[in-house]
Amino acid sequence: MSVQRIAMWSGPRNISTALMRAFENREDCAVVDEPFYGYYLKSTGLEHPDGAAVMASMSCDWREVARQLCEELPATADAATYLVFYQKHMTQHILPAMDMGWTDRLQNCFLIREPRRIIASYAKVRPQFAIEELGFPQQWALFQRVADRLGEAPPVIDSARTLGDPEGVLRALCIRVGIAFSARMLHWPAGRRASDGVWAPHWYAAVERSTGFEPVNEVPLEALPVPPGCEGMCEEAEAIYDRLLDHAL
Repeated sequence: MSVQRIAMWSGPRNISTALMRAFENREDCAVVDEPFYGYYLKSTGLEHPDGAAVMASMSCDWREVARQLCEELPATADAATYLVFYQKHMTQHILPAMDMGWTDRLQNCFLIREPRRIIASYAKVRPQFAIEELGFPQQWALFQRVADRLGEAPPVIDSARTLGDPEGVLRALCIRVGIAFSARMLHWPAGRRASDGVWAPHWYAAVERSTGFEPVNEVPLEALPVPPGCEGMCEEAEAIYDRLLDHAL
């Protein structure tokens, strides 16, 4: 039986790692965590925590990574057992030099979150950044490519809707990608996973404590200030988000 290869495309400051936990907790699913991170760091020269270790932990050749994603499974996965291969992708890792034709061989899905929340959170870590570091233009371009090829919108899920109704959204997503829903996707054991990237100690503390999708009491959107100089970026990102939200499950 062929393996279902699901690529979930998200920007930073989202529930992407929790969603990876949900899929990995299925008995039939192997996962990979941000496979283009090494390529992204090597190509941009950006300094991230343990960047050298990140690049050493994976191929930094985007073509080789793309081939692996389309043709192989993680080394620990047995093709006789795993029928689903879930790929957690960050849209900011899509760089201009990449030919995205390889994504035609995958089932591409899109995870979105309200931009004002992403920008306010990201600005606490990096005071100066471009919208491409948040992945909004790349996510929209890939969504359009996939929609044009399919003749319909691919699956989109919204962070807030998922946290508000995890079972409903995940059931709808499973239907769209053609796999059976599993209740195991709603809860998972706390702790680290062997599949987590080497960057996990710097970023995954909250998800390592989690055991499921937990509602968050967030600051009302209208009370969330946008950092100085980011208003134009926020408006551009919100226009993309609104277009994607129209297709959210």
